Amino acid sequence: MKIQTLTLFPGMFQAVMGESIVGRAIEKGLLELEVINIRDYSEDKHRKTDDYPFGGGAGMVMTPQPVFSALEAVGTHGKRLIYMSPRGRALDQALVGELAREDGMVLLCGHYEGLDERVLSYFSMEEISLGDFILTGGELPAMALIDAVVRLLPGALGNPGAHEEESFCSGLLEYPQYTQPRVFRGMAAPETLVSGNHRLIRLWKFEESVKLTLERRPDLFAAFLARKDELGKDERRILGEYENFINLL
Repeated sequence: MKIQTLTLFPGMFQAVMGESIVGRAIEKGLLELEVINIRDYSEDKHRKTDDYPFGGGAGMVMTPQPVFSALEAVGTHGKRLIYMSPRGRALDQALVGELAREDGMVLLCGHYEGLDERVLSYFSMEEISLGDFILTGGELPAMALIDAVVRLLPGALGNPGAHEEESFCSGLLEYPQYTQPRVFRGMAAPETLVSGNHRLIRLWKFEESVKLTLERRPDLFAAFLARKDELGKDERRILGEYENFINLL
């Protein structure tokens, strides 16, 4: 996969490019990550990239010329064009999985008070949001999107099935995790997890996921209930013990 990111602050991406799973994916050749400085394409003698908004308003708006030129330089044909924006479609695991199947993406990071709308309309850019809050620019959301997508690339994780039990991938929030020592400051890890009984361990994890999801994300729990016929007998029994609670929330 090739991801090209257009930004006014390319230095922010050095951390995500060189560390952890994304860094290893680049080393393995699974990911090509190119960061383009929009300011390099400004035709203004001072490399200016923003101006006051028409109609007034607080702050500055990114001007269209540098962004147009940068997009034309990297090429847009056959690539998914994404603008990180708080007014866009919310990024969730389903969308991450969809993006992970793309061969190439261009991520555009806005800044200041936003971007001249003509860029978005001309290139028919898709807008994606990290959530219902405002950040200074699109760089941090772009990094989050990149990290989430790269985890799903074949070969990116040491354990190919590692992401399948994570929150949202199974439809439920992930169960609690424990490691050595078995007892720490008087707190013991659940006995079931060290019992060696794989069936009981599997059902313990499932029930803990059910309880957490019901408590913290009843919307996800309700959606998961619609899929209960896909589950095994033991899982359906456990789910049935909590099913009626959704009506009390």
